[in-house]
Amino acid sequence: MWDDAFPSFLIGLREGLEAGLVVSILVATLVRAEARNRLPQVWTGVLAAIALALSFGAVLTFTAASLSATAQEAFGGTLSVIAVAFVTAMVFWMRRSARTLSGELREKVTGALGMGAGVLVLTAFLAVGREGLETALFLWTTAQAAGESAGPLTGAAIGLVLSAALCWGLYRRVLRINLTKFFTVTGAVLIVIAAGVLGYGLRDLQEGGVLPGQTAYAFDLSGSIDAGAWYSTLVQGVLNLTPTMTWLQVIGYVGYLVVVMALFVLGVRAGATGSEKEPPAQRTESPRPTRHRPAWVVPVAVVTVPAVIAGLAVVLGRPKPAAAQTVAVSEKECGEGFTAPKAGRQTFQMHNTGDKTSEVYLIDPDTNAVYGEVEGLAPGTTRALVSTVTGGTYAWRCVPSSGTAVTSKAVRVTGGGTSQAVVPVSEQDLTGPLAQYRSYVGQGLTTLVGQTRTLAADIEGGHLGKARADWLTAHLTYASLGAAYGTFEDFDQKIDGRADGLPDGVHDKGFTGFHRIEYGLWHGESAASLTAPAQRLAAAAAGLQQAFPHQDFDPSDLPLRAHEILENTLQFELTGDTDEGSGTNLATADANLAGTRELLTVLKPLLTTRSPHLLPTVDADVARLQGLLDAAHHGTTWTPVAALDATARARVNGATGQLLEDLSPVPDLLEIRKSA
Repeated sequence: MWDDAFPSFLIGLREGLEAGLVVSILVATLVRAEARNRLPQVWTGVLAAIALALSFGAVLTFTAASLSATAQEAFGGTLSVIAVAFVTAMVFWMRRSARTLSGELREKVTGALGMGAGVLVLTAFLAVGREGLETALFLWTTAQAAGESAGPLTGAAIGLVLSAALCWGLYRRVLRINLTKFFTVTGAVLIVIAAGVLGYGLRDLQEGGVLPGQTAYAFDLSGSIDAGAWYSTLVQGVLNLTPTMTWLQVIGYVGYLVVVMALFVLGVRAGATGSEKEPPAQRTESPRPTRHRPAWVVPVAVVTVPAVIAGLAVVLGRPKPAAAQTVAVSEKECGEGFTAPKAGRQTFQMHNTGDKTSEVYLIDPDTNAVYGEVEGLAPGTTRALVSTVTGGTYAWRCVPSSGTAVTSKAVRVTGGGTSQAVVPVSEQDLTGPLAQYRSYVGQGLTTLVGQTRTLAADIEGGHLGKARADWLTAHLTYASLGAAYGTFEDFDQKIDGRADGLPDGVHDKGFTGFHRIEYGLWHGESAASLTAPAQRLAAAAAGLQQAFPHQDFDPSDLPLRAHEILENTLQFELTGDTDEGSGTNLATADANLAGTRELLTVLKPLLTTRSPHLLPTVDADVARLQGLLDAAHHGTTWTPVAALDATARARVNGATGQLLEDLSPVPDLLEIRKSA
């Protein structure tokens, strides 16, 4: 969290100190002019500026929340660029004005004292309001970059509190700070931070479709840099530099940093040759107020008015959702009542008027790509289908539980934007990958049979040391066949069953297979007691080899297994739940990863055409996890899960979780959808 907090801490400290200095000068001027009765007017202006800044932040937040995902990227990117412009202007303005700020404000206050109360309120409001708006905008953009982290708000709060304390100390003359040096140093640091915000904003604009080059990467270090390491998190949080950046991001970052920093340094050197003395404050008599009103009226008004305006902006600016179309579905007719919708996020109420349960798809009739679907729509029921509609051709396809598919007439939608469609996969499309994977599993089972027989011979001959090494070899072979678990039927329990749930646990007669032998080998059991379990394991492996060619292998299992193998790894291996003494859970995880990699290899042609960016991301995740597992492999031994320190364990779990998250679209992308 603290890496995300630093940029916001710095902006809170600097902007808070600027605003605090302004308020201090205003207060000091009034006190010296013996016009303490006008201080409430200053605090009213300050309160109004704070209310305006908070309201502005609310407008930004609720406006972004009402946009589509693509529009949010474009909106956030635009505001990031604007925030960089504001911060840059603020840095240069403060560098030029720091020495003359006090004199200028005193002149304004002196003039305001001779006028009405509203002028003094306005002076304080304008002096502080600009800092508040800049702070709100910059904090919003840094919070967007940090995601769900509470770091930006925490950092800003600490910075503002510290700035308030510093301003109090300066006002009371308890502290002395060289403000010129302070604003010079923080200005240079803010320029570096702003360069990162600019790069982040440009990336958002690319992802929002506003700027080109989204896939033109200048570098991709995700496979060689641990994104979860403390140093990576620190660099990303403070500088907004990521392991993968596009050419536009790099050019924008470097160009901004070189040009702006050079101008800033030159300006500092030029300004160092001169200084300006502040003119003494003129004592001004404060006229007595001629009108009296309740003291609470103006403060309440200046807080309420910006909040009301912000609320109206959010409510009136939010696009009104279009009325949902009701579309009739039946085994004879599909899409009755469907008219060309407007572009944008739309809700369709799908009502089954027929006698059969149906699958309903919103498709592109030219490519059969699916934009949305409702599965198992029962007769007489209505369910909502939500989809983002963009420019293109749309039609409904209804597939009843029995009978032929019916497709509606096509409608044309005009408008911009992009929408993710999934090209449907047929059982025929998965025939080739399935055949390749069956071949892989068949070869693995042949190897497994030989290895389990070797293991049984080791134990029967009393060579328990050799048996431990051969046990691991055989177990890893079986673990690498993870995608086939669903088709092994009862053989999986015989070969790789766990003691969980058995009445007597590890001592139960039903505890068989690899884990039964593991427990005995690493808990001092004799060769005689392990001979029968080893022979049963070898027999089960041979039986599976003979049965596998005749077992049903559902093609839809392939996409599901891409995700489920590592789900089991995270649940069992990485928790140490299946460790019966060997301490080789990470070796099993490594074998599971190898099985996942093999599965992705056979699915690659289908995935590449449907989601070109998925596999590069997954490959980087796999490489990262592989590196972490390799670090736990020391020759013939592995670090037990329980022996990992907290940081290493968190990295392995985090890398596995990230890989699972990036693999999660695979089942949907390669789901077999009915078409007839």
